Amino acid sequence: MTTRPDSLGMQEAALALPDQIEESMARDLQTDHLPNASDIDQLVVLGMGGSGIAGDIVKAIVGPRISIPVVVSKGYECPNFVGRRTLVMVVSFSGETEETLHAAAIANERNAHLLAVTCGGTLSRLAEEWQASLSIVDAAIPMPRCAVGAMSVPLLRALNSMRLLEGLEADLEDVVNTLRNRCERIRNGSDMSRSVGESLATHIPLVYGGGALGEVAAVRFKNQLNENAKTPAFCNVMPETCHNELAGWGATHSGEPNIVAVQLRHTYEHPRLAPRFDFNEAVAGSDKSDVITVWAEGNSELAQLFDLILFGDQTSLEVAALLGQDPGPIDVLTQLKHRLAQ
Repeated sequence: MTTRPDSLGMQEAALALPDQIEESMARDLQTDHLPNASDIDQLVVLGMGGSGIAGDIVKAIVGPRISIPVVVSKGYECPNFVGRRTLVMVVSFSGETEETLHAAAIANERNAHLLAVTCGGTLSRLAEEWQASLSIVDAAIPMPRCAVGAMSVPLLRALNSMRLLEGLEADLEDVVNTLRNRCERIRNGSDMSRSVGESLATHIPLVYGGGALGEVAAVRFKNQLNENAKTPAFCNVMPETCHNELAGWGATHSGEPNIVAVQLRHTYEHPRLAPRFDFNEAVAGSDKSDVITVWAEGNSELAQLFDLILFGDQTSLEVAALLGQDPGPIDVLTQLKHRLAQ
């Protein structure tokens, strides 16, 4: 690992992800107010930013397995269909996320079933007032984006307790073992994130993922590069990119484009995605751009998703170090919040 400025301990937080997941598995989860599976027709997750990624994880993992729709809503709006037969999961690490609180209040007015995941703040108070199910996460985690395990595991556990999700305990054990293996490589300097970080530090990253799992991993990777390394980054998903963005690699450039493509792969992709990734690599590579392919590790969908998440998190920290950026503070976002508060 490169020597780095790190005022908030973001590197330590990244390496603590398997411990965070284990602790989240053991924490108390209030299930008294959770509905029976037969009493809900829709599942909605409300959340923004580093907290909202928990909703994306739930949708990617749970969505294909259950017979009701799963919707992730990121904004002030609460979907119009939300009502008495909707389970609404409200996710805000700080408990003060403006957009999430606004949408959650609307859901409560419509008599939806509510589950809140937070470390406290206004959301915790409202959850008790609304008689919602509540999961409190560790407030010592330095930033919301470091709490990806603590915020997502309670949602999965709630669905498991409702018997909408099966095999969660075994999957989470696989997650922890997989992440510990990657953490060991990160500590001894042999993980691929180090060399990938060196490539991304001098280029604009364009991250591709395949299907629902790959899309979540790509979005997370892009967001971590933005917040930790304070650098532009972009992402897209297969197969959609093959119907539009792929054409962008066909332009003639006067010099080498300052872009590096990163392909996040996993063994749960649809089989027709493999030739699309191969073609994308050939086209992007022919344009004098580097193409980096990373394969997820783990024996389950959840483990492979979290493995790609940790890989992206660590890579973003490597880029931050090489650029001399402190990955913790996000001054421009803080400035925006202050301006909006006025």
